[in-house]
Amino acid sequence: MSDSHGSTPAAWTAVALCLVGFTIGGVALVIGPSWVMFWVGCALVLLSPIVGLVMSSAGLGGDRSEHDRSPAGTA
Repeated sequence: MSDSHGSTPAAWTAVALCLVGFTIGGVALVIGPSWVMFWVGCALVLLSPIVGLVMSSAGLGGDRSEHDRSPAGTA
């Protein structure tokens, strides 16, 4: 099993971006609703996994080869 447990810059950035987007969307619904702010929040949520994948491809993610070598009896 990986020693990082997903604690990589790519994972942290993707999760933080998703949380910011979710918060913006939620606040937009409470204060208005402000539909422009809501859709900006939705866009950030949808953009976060793409940013995580790009950062992971750039070498800021975990080593995926360790996950492929898991023993046969574990899930």
